[in-house]
Amino acid sequence: MKISVIGSGSFGTALAMLLVNKGHDVIIYGRNEVQMKMIQATGGNHKYLPGVILPKALKVTSNLEEALKDCEMAVLAVPAQQLRSVVTNMAKIRSDLMLVNVAKGIEIGTLCRMSQIMKESYPDSKIGCLSGPSHAEEVARYLPTTVCAASDDPEYAKLIQHVFMDDNFRVYTNNDLTGVELGGAVKNIIALCCGISDGLGLGDNAKAALITRGIAEMTRLGVAMGGKPETFAGLSGIGDLVVTCTSMHSRNRRFGILLGQGMDIESALKKIGMVVEGYTTQEAVTELADKYNVEMPITNTLHKLLLGEIDADECIGILMGRKEKHE
Repeated sequence: MKISVIGSGSFGTALAMLLVNKGHDVIIYGRNEVQMKMIQATGGNHKYLPGVILPKALKVTSNLEEALKDCEMAVLAVPAQQLRSVVTNMAKIRSDLMLVNVAKGIEIGTLCRMSQIMKESYPDSKIGCLSGPSHAEEVARYLPTTVCAASDDPEYAKLIQHVFMDDNFRVYTNNDLTGVELGGAVKNIIALCCGISDGLGLGDNAKAALITRGIAEMTRLGVAMGGKPETFAGLSGIGDLVVTCTSMHSRNRRFGILLGQGMDIESALKKIGMVVEGYTTQEAVTELADKYNVEMPITNTLHKLLLGEIDADECIGILMGRKEKHE
């Protein structure tokens, strides 16, 4: 299959490598012409995946028209808040693409999930996503990884599974697109909170509590929005949550650690040097919780922290001092 990967960050590059090694004809599009020329000249995406050598058959371009020419499937690996502008531009060039999104977030303002954004520009196209515990640094080194392919169309979920699955990258199908997308979005918020906890030195008990109660928050919101409760016990729920809350590959966790250690938000974002989806998505998820009347104390407390209304130490008192209740 001829596949375009839209987005030249770490995960887009890792997936492009996987697809090339499966025999697909793959081209990566990145809007930064200098970066794309550097990748082409050096055979590596050294900014995002240092030390990783790209397959020679992998093509790169900074021209969106070239990237979409003759392609059958587009894999969208761009930050969640940039997805709308990207797919709008893509639809002006090609309106007959199959789409697979790998960004994890909720759009600020509209509160749209990623598939809803894609559907606006591609109302007649097959749309799905890949989600699960899948750090790019490990996918690019062909370490065992398991994810799910989700779509409202069961046959399209199976096609995505077939396109991506290999000996090191196991793909399950899931027809609960709403639940899978929400799991991927909310887990970044909880991971950020776990990072703050680690930065404050609160220990493993606190982190385990955040992960467990984070699953509860994620599930409550997901079910209220039409997702299936069992989805949040799967790869895009517990699976992605655990890996993002515990790994130093997680930029959300690293960002949280810096905040917990006392660094200000702008300095922490600059030090991470890549998009921290939990930082942007928490605003939209807080609004969704209000809209659907869902209790999300961890998310709400983080929102107040990032607004500067409380400091990290006060977060502990707020969460630990909540009134008694049944689990």
